[in-house]
Amino acid sequence: MPVGELAQRGHYLGSNVSYNLKKMVENGYMIQERSPHDRRSFHVRASESGLEIYRCLSTLFDRHALRMEEGHVTTGGLETAGNALRKVLQLWSAPAAPVSMGL
Repeated sequence: MPVGELAQRGHYLGSNVSYNLKKMVENGYMIQERSPHDRRSFHVRASESGLEIYRCLSTLFDRHALRMEEGHVTTGGLETAGNALRKVLQLWSAPAAPVSMGL
């Protein structure tokens, strides 16, 4: 897949795709190759070590989903947590009143 499509398709939500991709290539998690059709473009794919990390994370997420299904986390609990986090976000996003430093 071309690098630009990572963000467009929602596979990568970071603000600096190129920098983070460069680091993943340097660390051996991704393979980056020039497009055979357009030499200005690069295609990327996961390396074997990148796929291994993906498999580990996928297994972890599957286990978490299973535990949620078993009742450790209920839909109501998630809604309550979501509502609380939205309130915290609103608090942090609101302009703060000036604070007197007593000087």
